[in-house]
Amino acid sequence: MSGFPWGAFALNLAWAAAAVLVVLLATFALAVRKGVHRLVDVAWGVAFTAVALVTCVASTGHGDTGRRVLVTVLTAVWGLRLAVHIARRGRGHGEDPRYEAMLAKAPGSRNLYALRMVYLLQGALVWLVSLPVQAAQYVPARMTAFAWAGTALWAVGMFFEAVGDAQLARFKADPATRGRVMDRGLWRFTRHPNYFGDFCVWWGLFLIACDSAASALVGLVSPLVMSFLLIRGSGKPLLERHMAERPGYAEYVSRTSGFFPWPPGRRPGRPSGR
Repeated sequence: MSGFPWGAFALNLAWAAAAVLVVLLATFALAVRKGVHRLVDVAWGVAFTAVALVTCVASTGHGDTGRRVLVTVLTAVWGLRLAVHIARRGRGHGEDPRYEAMLAKAPGSRNLYALRMVYLLQGALVWLVSLPVQAAQYVPARMTAFAWAGTALWAVGMFFEAVGDAQLARFKADPATRGRVMDRGLWRFTRHPNYFGDFCVWWGLFLIACDSAASALVGLVSPLVMSFLLIRGSGKPLLERHMAERPGYAEYVSRTSGFFPWPPGRRPGRPSGR
């Protein structure tokens, strides 16, 4: 782990926390003004972008320039696309039912409860998950096969996430498919192409940090946490509970992989056609 600038990286952790706090507090102020806390979901991608940009500036003179620029660009492309997508999806809608249910139980001020239980907790999660984005920019070594493999995996993830989101948006906008289950395009191969894409993006960013044992060790928590959230936490399970009663969903589940892409009707571990 020699050669990794631990002192400069430790200072960067503080700068990153400050960047996240600024984004989340600004979002909180806007949400209170509009009376809609679903805006925090838009801030998720913006906060990661802020961390990447602040780290790129702070790491000047420490890490490899190519890696610093690469990680910053990849994180910003992912984060800003996601923010724009969520903003468009929520335009014209009221409060998110998840936040409405949570805030209905608030002991006291709903806004202060949202600040503690939504904004600050989400900010802490952004800071934690962004560790490979931060650590990678302090790796002094030139990029190796790990970094290029990570970039390729990131690209696969962006494809699944962006295309999957676009396909679902078109499906929902079509009056002819209203109330039906989306089973077209990438959604034929996995019930959650957008979540699978997110999974690939964060394992890809982690691999870019793996040219140093120190940054790999620091950053490993990120893809592990994201994988848990997407597969076992607030991602796949929560959405599938919401969709369970929709007509045709059980049949869709029976023929479509739950997470990793697989030919329809041939789910891993099951004979074809079952």
